[in-house]
Amino acid sequence: MNKGPTYLFCLLLTGLLLASCSATKYVPSGQYLLDDVHIRPDNKDVKASDLSLYVRQNPNAKWFSLIKTQLYVYNWSGRDSTRWINRTLRRMGDPPVIYSEEETRRTCEEMTKAVRNMGFMGAQVEADLRKRKKKMDVTYRVTTGRPYVVQRIRYDIGDSLIASYMARDSADTYLHEGMYFDVNRLDAERQRITDNLLCHGYYRFNKDFLTYTADTVRNTYKVDLTMHLNATTPGARSAHKQYTVDSVSFITDFNVMQSSALEGIRINDSIHYKGFPVYYKDKLYLHPQTLVNNLRIHPGHLYNERDVQNTYSNFGRLQALKYTNIRIFPSDTDSTSLHAYVMLTKNKPQSVSFELEGTNSAGDLGAAASVSFQHRNLFKGSESFMVRLRGAYEAISPLNSGYNHANYTELGAEATINFPRFLFPFLSAEYKRRIRATTEFGLQYNHQMRPEFTRIVAAGSWSYHWGLQRQRVQHRIDLLDINYLYMPWIDPSFRETFLDEEQNYILKYNYEDRFIVRTGYSYTYNSAGQALMNNTGIGDSYTIRVNVESAGNVLYGLAKLTGMHKNDEGEYTLLNIPFAQYVKGDFDFAKNIVIDNRNSLAFHIGAGIAIPYGNASVVPFEKRYFSGGANSVRGWSVRELGPGAFPGDGNFLNQSGDIKLDASVEYRTRLFWKFRGAVFVDAGNIWTLRDYESQPGGLFKFNTFYKQIAVAYGLGLRLDLDFFVLRFDGGMKAINPVYESGRERYPLIHPKFRRDFAFHFAVGYPF
Repeated sequence: MNKGPTYLFCLLLTGLLLASCSATKYVPSGQYLLDDVHIRPDNKDVKASDLSLYVRQNPNAKWFSLIKTQLYVYNWSGRDSTRWINRTLRRMGDPPVIYSEEETRRTCEEMTKAVRNMGFMGAQVEADLRKRKKKMDVTYRVTTGRPYVVQRIRYDIGDSLIASYMARDSADTYLHEGMYFDVNRLDAERQRITDNLLCHGYYRFNKDFLTYTADTVRNTYKVDLTMHLNATTPGARSAHKQYTVDSVSFITDFNVMQSSALEGIRINDSIHYKGFPVYYKDKLYLHPQTLVNNLRIHPGHLYNERDVQNTYSNFGRLQALKYTNIRIFPSDTDSTSLHAYVMLTKNKPQSVSFELEGTNSAGDLGAAASVSFQHRNLFKGSESFMVRLRGAYEAISPLNSGYNHANYTELGAEATINFPRFLFPFLSAEYKRRIRATTEFGLQYNHQMRPEFTRIVAAGSWSYHWGLQRQRVQHRIDLLDINYLYMPWIDPSFRETFLDEEQNYILKYNYEDRFIVRTGYSYTYNSAGQALMNNTGIGDSYTIRVNVESAGNVLYGLAKLTGMHKNDEGEYTLLNIPFAQYVKGDFDFAKNIVIDNRNSLAFHIGAGIAIPYGNASVVPFEKRYFSGGANSVRGWSVRELGPGAFPGDGNFLNQSGDIKLDASVEYRTRLFWKFRGAVFVDAGNIWTLRDYESQPGGLFKFNTFYKQIAVAYGLGLRLDLDFFVLRFDGGMKAINPVYESGRERYPLIHPKFRRDFAFHFAVGYPF
């Protein structure tokens, strides 16, 4: 066993224990270190997690909810503040939190108000203090008392039209008889009604027009609740007006930095398109049709706040624009008319970017470079055009003699164009406007030159993608995706040694010319909407991903109808090139549970299956599954695990499969500055649907697959720079499915660092 990591762990643990002995090093005499805070409600309907927001003073943060590492780092510093090492340690650490009697009193007051707002009018909160030497533990004991319950709900709505809108929307109410007299829920109901009325013309309505009166009978804890609609002016029974949008104008050269008032906008010219004025300064850079098609505010209709937000969303999709600002003004001549101005700020139309990267493929070092050009408004309809050129070089480890060179070279080109509209024939213009889809066409070319072979991949695609409900739901349809794999040259010795052996059918299949013509659909739901996943600040969230695709069905049908002849391998061909046929489905679920503002728990489970049939007995390598790596079972390097109990033979093509199962749990914590830490456990593997001779032990069997699930554990360090995350994960094998029993099967009990450790560097969270 490699004892180096054990010694390192013991040294770290000893250091933390020594630091803990001096946790009160900088606590002044007569004062106390706030060591721990607890909340203990006496009622299960009141959760401590809901009341933690009102705690005014929290103890020093703990890593993984266990160790006050930053306090210990601060205490490592000496008292001489002029020395650089002491100043550095204090900047890296956190000073001790000194117990404050005043903050404790304020916490009791605010927590008492919060519990009373939940309907427990007689609630009391007291602080229970426990002193241990120079440390203080505070426990807030919440006595809720008996809750007040709403027994009857009445409505005093003098405006019959508003009353009718409320009645139509009553199924979504937050109020019901028998509920606790919860002030927060009462306020949420006021806001819900206000949002509904804002979508029916009540432009000036706000929730302050809605009030409550609550009548209680002594000692009954029953409440008669009445909601009132107040008039806009005292004495008026009902003076709430509905507003109609009279006109909508576009101002296409709005400068948010120079102009704040409407009359300060500089305009040189204007045109009218379908009754909408379009004002511009020098030259109109967007087609008027594009502006009108993305508008959801309708002149002549009642004001609708939802239409305004949908207009923001539509214009936010246009890459030709940098900012969108919608301003609405009441008419000077008509007290119920509104004028809307859609003010647009132009984005930079063109850009060029360069990228350099280093590569490491199983120890082979290399470098890659790419240059990209993007035009964000190619045809003046905010069409985004991008072309990218890429080149890579890698020095390959010495191979068998006889090869002409010992390096890997890759040249690639890619071009895509996005139309911010749904392009498809035979559909009405109104349907295309309503679906708000983006159409994408793409072409790719990749030329790979290795010592063993030369490989060319050419592809073309036609797809649609769109999002709904404030980007919580994303859809993507790959209507047509054509890939052509061409092998113009294969080294004779490589062909003889590896490809002409009949038992290695997978290897041979993936080194032949082939067409892949596929269609697919993917669905993604993110409960956090546009917020970033895995950020503890967004609260509990989850993500669901579903992907289904198939290939070769249309070509196979045509081959059957036209009576095509088969090649020597029994495959139908198109232009003498066989085509792949398969169906594939994937499912992923990830959930993030926030423990507190520094700690969270994340879960992930994923499954997938790819089934070859008809014209193929193997799924193309690009569509097969692999296991191990930064986003899989992290105790194994990428493409190193499976399938099943197969130990691997040095050929990465053989370590791929048709079925995949993955599961992970990760405890995440904030460390200091922008660093985050994680402790994780991963499990999973891949399997094949057929018993291939080149992958012994890889076949999926219901009575044995669970014994072949690999397990790993490890630690992670992440640098969260807001716009992207750098991730460093170190994983150790815990259960190795290659072995059926013995010490090698359970590295968790008998670890060897050199054998069982895998390091991963990646960008972004694993799930």
